[in-house]
Amino acid sequence: MSTIDSKLSNAKQLQKSALPHLGLVCITVSKEVRFRTITLKRYSQMSLEQREATLRELYQDNLQRLHKALSFCEENNLQLYRMTSALFPLSDLEDRIGENILEEMSPDLRKIGQRAVELNIRMVLHPDQFVVLSSDNPQVVETSIKILERHARTLDLLGLPRSSWSLMNIHGGKSQRVDQLVQVISKLPESIKSRLTLENDENAYSASEILEVCKRANIPLVFDAHHQICHEKLDSYDDPSVAEMFYAARETWANPDWQLVHISNGEEAFNDRKHSELITDMPSVYREAPWIEIEAKRKEEAIAYLRSWWLLEN
Repeated sequence: MSTIDSKLSNAKQLQKSALPHLGLVCITVSKEVRFRTITLKRYSQMSLEQREATLRELYQDNLQRLHKALSFCEENNLQLYRMTSALFPLSDLEDRIGENILEEMSPDLRKIGQRAVELNIRMVLHPDQFVVLSSDNPQVVETSIKILERHARTLDLLGLPRSSWSLMNIHGGKSQRVDQLVQVISKLPESIKSRLTLENDENAYSASEILEVCKRANIPLVFDAHHQICHEKLDSYDDPSVAEMFYAARETWANPDWQLVHISNGEEAFNDRKHSELITDMPSVYREAPWIEIEAKRKEEAIAYLRSWWLLEN
């Protein structure tokens, strides 16, 4: 077993007796963790030489910012970090400039992956909303797969495992397309499918519907309790269906210790789909969740607040 594999195994063993790990999503509300980007319009106005120089400098800068994100997680005892899907913008264009730069930078990317393992920080991804594998438009499906391929390549360059430990999480997309969704997933390359997870949402796919897809496609379900209460119009996170779907989702994970769930609260009302500043209400069953991504506007402040009351309750 390699040093990296050994350390990754140790991290997973430590998780078994730990409290839930609360994860940071992409950036901080402070300026500690932020990333740069560039628009396609600006990029298109550049010469080939300018494009290469601009992307090379931007990618190198974002790599340093990713290092800083890991340092922030270490300092704040965060062992789960969702990387931004815009870490390396425009790396999937036909000119292949960004793609080639990332290949050249692969030793630097691998160092970051190694550092994450050494710090026992689990790194995951949530590709953007344009990934719709259930679309009835073949071009949309093709583009979605290309987006997933780009993210899978990034995870490979980071040296992160092809497993749900380093997952790529997406929504079901267009409703009432279960058969197509299963069919498309079954044909995905191993670099994608080995990391792919699906999440229930507020509109198109209920937890029970996306559970069917996950079972048939043999991929894990990332359960979101707030999406559940919004979709089903529930008035409590402790409605029996929340615990029922939490446990059903756990059965889709080959290793239950890797199960990841999401939490957010409504901004103005319990069933409000907009995310609140902090987390003030939690499902009781989430005490059994190994990994929880905190989807609140105040980011690290929301995590600190949640730790101040929920993790301290008996």
